Amino acid sequence: MNHKNSHKNYLNQLPSHHIFLVIDRSTPTKKIKKEKLQRVPRIWLTLVVFLNVHGSKRSPLSPKMKNSSSSSPSSSSSSSPSTSLVIGLSKALLISGVIFFIGIVLIPNIRNCPADYATEVVSKSDSATKGTLSSVSLLSPNSNHLGSSSAPQEDDDDPNAPTSLKHLMFGMVGSEAAWHHRKPYVESWWRPNHTRGYLFLDVNPTGDLLPWSPLSPRYKISENITRVVQETGHVDARVARMVHGIRETVRAAGDNKGVRWVVMGDDDTIFMVDNLVQLVAGYDHTKYYYIGGQSEFVLSNFWFSFNQAFGGAGFVLSYPLAKAMSDGIMDCLKRYSYLTSADKTTMSCVADLGVNISPHRGFHQLDMRGDISGFLSYHPNVPLMSLHHFDMADPIFPFVDRAEAAHRIMKSAQLDQSRVMQQVICYHRPLNWSFSLSWGYSAQIYERRMPRSYLQNPIETFLTWGEASNPPFWMFDVRPPLRRPLRGSSFLLPQDCQAQETSKTHHPQVRE
Repeated sequence: MNHKNSHKNYLNQLPSHHIFLVIDRSTPTKKIKKEKLQRVPRIWLTLVVFLNVHGSKRSPLSPKMKNSSSSSPSSSSSSSPSTSLVIGLSKALLISGVIFFIGIVLIPNIRNCPADYATEVVSKSDSATKGTLSSVSLLSPNSNHLGSSSAPQEDDDDPNAPTSLKHLMFGMVGSEAAWHHRKPYVESWWRPNHTRGYLFLDVNPTGDLLPWSPLSPRYKISENITRVVQETGHVDARVARMVHGIRETVRAAGDNKGVRWVVMGDDDTIFMVDNLVQLVAGYDHTKYYYIGGQSEFVLSNFWFSFNQAFGGAGFVLSYPLAKAMSDGIMDCLKRYSYLTSADKTTMSCVADLGVNISPHRGFHQLDMRGDISGFLSYHPNVPLMSLHHFDMADPIFPFVDRAEAAHRIMKSAQLDQSRVMQQVICYHRPLNWSFSLSWGYSAQIYERRMPRSYLQNPIETFLTWGEASNPPFWMFDVRPPLRRPLRGSSFLLPQDCQAQETSKTHHPQVRE
C-alpha cells in the first residue's frame, strides 16, 4: 500500500475545525528548516498533531466522538468560551514544546544511513535484479558500473609488500645497429610479461628486427638528443643521450604503481634478475640509494672514478633518487657538459644530491679481453648480478658462439641464480685431491692438495682492457696460469645442467 496516499486519505477525513501539522522529508514545510530535514533518516517521518479546539479528549476519527457530537449538540455550549480558550491555548503551548524538543534535540542525534548503504545491501543480496543494481549504483559515486569487474586488484603500491620483480623498472640504452647481434644477450634473461622496462634505441628498427620479437623488451625511440645538446651545451651527444636515458626511463614508468627501483644497463648487459631482487630487498626503497660495481681493471677506475658505478655492468637507483635525478637532469648536464663519460656524469649528478655509491662485487663490467674463464671460475663469494662486454671476450663456453654461451649460462641460472658461479673449494682426504667448483659453470680437479688461499684467486687467463705496462692491473689478486698443467689436473666446462628432484632441494647433474 502506498504510504503517501494513505496519509492523504487519512487527513482528508479530518474535520475543518482541527489544526494539523505534517512533517515529511520529501515535502519540507516552511516551519522546519531545510538543513534540519536533511539530517532526518531516509524513511518517511510523519508527525500528525491534532488539536481539538473544543477540548475533546477523544480522537477526531473515533466513532464514539462522532456519535457524541451529533447526539449531544448542547455539550459544547455547556462550557464557557473563556474556559475553552484557555484549554486550547494550553494545549497549543504544550504541543509546540513537544515539537520543538523533537525537532531540535532528537532529530539531529539520529544517525544517517551511510552513503553507500544501498550498495552494501544490494551486494549482500545475490537475488537483486539488474534494474535494482542500476538504480542503487546511482546512490554511491564510488560504486562500479554494470559489467565492470569487481574482483579485487592487487595493490602493487603496498609499502608493506615484500620486494619482487614487479617492483623493478629496467632501462637499457642501445643502438639499432648493435641490437641486430646483441639481442640474444638480453633475451637470455628477459622474462616477457614479468620484467618491466624498455629498450631505448636511437632510430626505428629495420631489417631482421621486424617484426619485433615478443621475447625482447619493448622499445622506445630516444628523445631528440639534438635538442638536449643545444639546451645543455654538452660536448658529447652520446654521453648526453645515455644520461638522459634515466629521465626517459622514469617517464616511461609513468603512473605504474609499485616501481621501487630503476635498473639501468646497456643493450649487451646480462642481468641475474632474481639476485637483483634479493639485493634490493635488503634496502629501504623510500630512501636514496645508488648501487653498482667498479671496473675490474685498475686503470678504468683511475681514468674515470673509483666512486662510480660502471653502467655497462648496470646500476640500481631507488625510485625516489631516480625521480630526483629525472627532475634535475637538464641542469646536471649543463653543470657537467664538459665530461665525456656517461657513468662519471651520472655519479656526479648523484653526488650533488648527497648520495654516494653503495658498491657491490656482483656487478661485472668485465673490462678484460680474451679468455675470461679464469675469472668466472673463481668468482667472489657474493651473488652474481650482471655480466657485460660479451662482444669483447671469447665465448665463455668452448665450441659455441657468444649468443649460445649466454643462453647456456642462463640455463644454469634457472636452477638457482643465488648459486651460479659461486666458488666452492673442497678436498677428498683419502685420495688427497683438491676441487674448485664454480657452480653451474666449471669444475677444476687437482690430484694433489692445494691450499685454499691459492685456489681462491682467479687464474689470469684474460688480458687487460687497455694498454698497461706495469702492474697492478686488477682490483683483485690473481695467480698466473701454469706453463704446463700439474700432473693429473683437469679443467671441466659442462655442456648442460639438469635438476634432480628430491624432497627438498635441487641437485644439479653436470654432463661433461
